[in-house]
Amino acid sequence: QVQLVESGGGLVQPGGSLRLSCAASGSIFRLYAMGWYRQVPGKQRELVARITSGGSTNYADSVKGRFTISRDNAKNTVYLQMNSLKPEDTAVYYCNENLGTLNYWGQGTQVTVSS
Repeated sequence: QVQLVESGGGLVQPGGSLRLSCAASGSIFRLYAMGWYRQVPGKQRELVARITSGGSTNYADSVKGRFTISRDNAKNTVYLQMNSLKPEDTAVYYCNENLGTLNYWGQGTQVTVSS
């Protein structure tokens, strides 16, 4: 009964910022790696950022220096701070929870970057 509930998506102008949140329930959150993925029509879902249970992070080259992933284990929540947004960041963003063979996904939240 793992559930991931996302929030924070919306419309923003190029150069602007958004913060996405994903609240998890039904798991021992601190044991899982958490990730943010995104998908646009006609393309495969791609990894944007990931944070391990120990706090190590990795990012897609396209977002390095602009996006920051973080987690608050006391709140069972992972965040994605997105700065200096570009039109090519427009996508549906999905939250992922992973431990070994276990993978759970959120419902997705739309991010649109447009002037």
